[in-house]
Amino acid sequence: MPYVTAKDGAEIYYKDWGTGPAIFFSHGWPLSADMWEQQMMFFGEAGFRVIAHDRRGFGRSSQPWSGYDYDSFADDIALVLETAGVEEVALVGFSMGGGDVARYISRYKGARVTKACLTSAVTPFFMRADDNPDGAPPEIFDGIRQGLLKDRPQFLDDFNALFYGTNKNPDAVSDGILKQTLQIALMGGIKGTYDCVGAFSESDFRPDMAAFTMPTLIVHGDADQVVPIKPTAEQAHRMIPHSELKVYEGAPHALVVTHKDRYNADLLAFLRG
Repeated sequence: MPYVTAKDGAEIYYKDWGTGPAIFFSHGWPLSADMWEQQMMFFGEAGFRVIAHDRRGFGRSSQPWSGYDYDSFADDIALVLETAGVEEVALVGFSMGGGDVARYISRYKGARVTKACLTSAVTPFFMRADDNPDGAPPEIFDGIRQGLLKDRPQFLDDFNALFYGTNKNPDAVSDGILKQTLQIALMGGIKGTYDCVGAFSESDFRPDMAAFTMPTLIVHGDADQVVPIKPTAEQAHRMIPHSELKVYEGAPHALVVTHKDRYNADLLAFLRG
């Protein structure tokens, strides 16, 4: 299994499958590269090289005490791409991973990036503030942290209902997917899972948006109960004038699973366009 070692000693695991134009997938909280299995199979079979890492603190990567900030996340991705010898890549970020994409593009001035896709992403700014009135209230994130400390397994199990929208559509996904999602989430360490709540809620990516000079696809569900569309996808679309916004009617946060066929087709058309 491939690993790279970050400058602070954290070991970052990644998958690197197939040959062809490269796609790098960055996962959401509190998961790992395994959340992308349907996309990696689909695009690998379609003639792409597909790469996905486990963010530090999650999956098979190290669980350091510190380093759960977006500059470190961007540096970890840069190290994976450099080690894997990737010269040109499309970056695809889901939820928290959209912040990885934004910070990498800004911090590394778009190096290697040919196209970008923000999917159900927290960009450009998730949390409510005086100049971001449509953002999520800070007390929501305080509640998440409290839930993790009180009973992390049960909190994450309950979170699945919002993640997949099964509280509104019980048939949105199978019991097997719900069990797999919990299993992936519990592979993460509590410190990284806890600290990343602050990272994805408090990080302001509005200054990073100007770096998106490459073709950019934004995909979001209008029934997303986790990351509201108005302060994120709609705002990102306004801040990236050349971007394309696709809104999936009735889709929950985890549309890469619930709407995987449509999502894969839209992403394929974008990458080949």
